[in-house]
Parts: sequence; structure tokens; C-alpha cells
Amino acid sequence: MTQLPQSTVSRHLKVLGEDRWVVSRRQGTTNRYRMLLDELSLTQRAIWVLSRQQTTGGATLEQDALRLTRVLERQAGPSGFFDQAADAWDQTREELYGRAFATRAFAGLLPAHYTVVDLGCGTGSTLADLAPWVTKVVGIDRSKPMLAAAAGRIADLSNVELHRGELDALPLQDQYADAALLVLVLAYLEDPAPVLAEMHRILKPGGTALVIDLLQHERDDFRRDMEQVRCGFSAEGFGQLLTGAGFLPPAVAALPPEPHAKAPALLMARALRPEGNVS
Repeated sequence: MTQLPQSTVSRHLKVLGEDRWVVSRRQGTTNRYRMLLDELSLTQRAIWVLSRQQTTGGATLEQDALRLTRVLERQAGPSGFFDQAADAWDQTREELYGRAFATRAFAGLLPAHYTVVDLGCGTGSTLADLAPWVTKVVGIDRSKPMLAAAAGRIADLSNVELHRGELDALPLQDQYADAALLVLVLAYLEDPAPVLAEMHRILKPGGTALVIDLLQHERDDFRRDMEQVRCGFSAEGFGQLLTGAGFLPPAVAALPPEPHAKAPALLMARALRPEGNVS
């Protein structure tokens, strides 16, 4: 949950247990730990209160809370067959059916007449998922190698176009698209505002913008390794960027990370361009 190696977490918990901060009980192959709040000494209580004050509201704590929510959700299961399969169901379903089918199925909820633009389309995996369900899909990226990979992926799809271009100067006309995606791009930008302004420009009145990027975190090593310029965004900051670009106030939600995901958690925002000829 804290994205530390299991051996490191176990070592820390062992020390806490020896000092009577926590107790554990065995459940199957898992050890469950509980903090002994009522049995802490005065010194321990003072340390605990200070620790809570120092960490409350921090980005790392929010990341861990999301992972905890995901773990707890996975422990709840429906009745019958699934009561027996619940503990291993996520792994079983992935082994049987793969992981991508649900995401691809959601694309089927889009109106068939839509034109969708993927800004920073990369190797084109999203383009291929969207193509069967809408009239037209357009991918834009500045990287020649990325576009070459995307071209190979969508070679047999007649309703997909690729364009090389800068995201702050899109090679598309005003009010071109019904929906636009911007996935894992903003953390690489010194100033996201011009890109979001272009996203707003190419959308039709009432069009939908979907933006996914990193939730604010404190892993500067990750930022450096990925050559990003910022450690994610807060939900409030994400919303302000979109409204500043002219969108209506967005719906913003943190996305619970996959159980074995190594990156920080993500944020997703859905925003609409106002109806009418609003610039």
C-alpha cells in the first residue's frame, strides 16, 4: 500500500510490535495488524499526535488512502459462486479475459457519430480502442517514433487519422471534435494552460474534455526518472486549470491504482465546453 518492498514494511511492523505499538493476528497466509491506541504510554501518545499533525493532508498519505480503499473494495464480494472466488477474482478474471476489455467496452458508450481527438496519442493504443465505436478518431503527437508505432497499430483502421504537431498549436480547425482526450501529458509541461486552451478551441460547444494525469505526490525520484516537470496535481488545481481554459467546472476524481502499479495514483477530470459560440 505504501509502495515499499514487503520486506521493508514487515521489518518496520516487527519493530512496532516489539515496542507494543501494534499487535498482529494470523488470517490464512496474511498477518493483520492493529494499533493499540488505548494501551500507548504518554510518550507514545505524544509521538502519535505529533506524527498525525505532521502527515495529515500530505500527498503521500492521500496516495496511501487511495490504495487502502482499493484493498478494502477488493475484499468485499457478492454471493454464491463469487463468495468463494472473491479473494482471487480480480486475478482470475484477468487471467481468463485479460485487463483491457472493460476499458474498450466503455468506449462503446460514446455516441456513434462522434469525432474524438487524442492529444499526445503516443503509440495509438487508445485510438485503436475507440475506432470501432465512433465515426472518426484523430491522434496528434510531436514524437516521430511514437507516431510510427501508432501508424503500425492503426494501419487497418480506415476511420483513424494521425497528425504530427505541437499540442499548444493543434493542426485542427475550431470546433472540430465532439470529444478530446489528454492522458498523461500535463505533468511534462511547464505551462499546461496553452494546451488546455487549444483543447477547448477544437471542441464543439457542449463537447467533452477528458483529462487524466498524476495525482499530487512526493516521489521526486519518480518525477526525475520520467523526466516530468512536476509531481502531479491536486484535485483543486486540476479543476482550476480546466476552468481557466474556459471549460465548465469539471468533475474530478482520483483513480484507485491497480494493486501492483508502481507509479503514483492518477486523477481524472471530465469537463464540458459551454454551449453556444463561447470562445
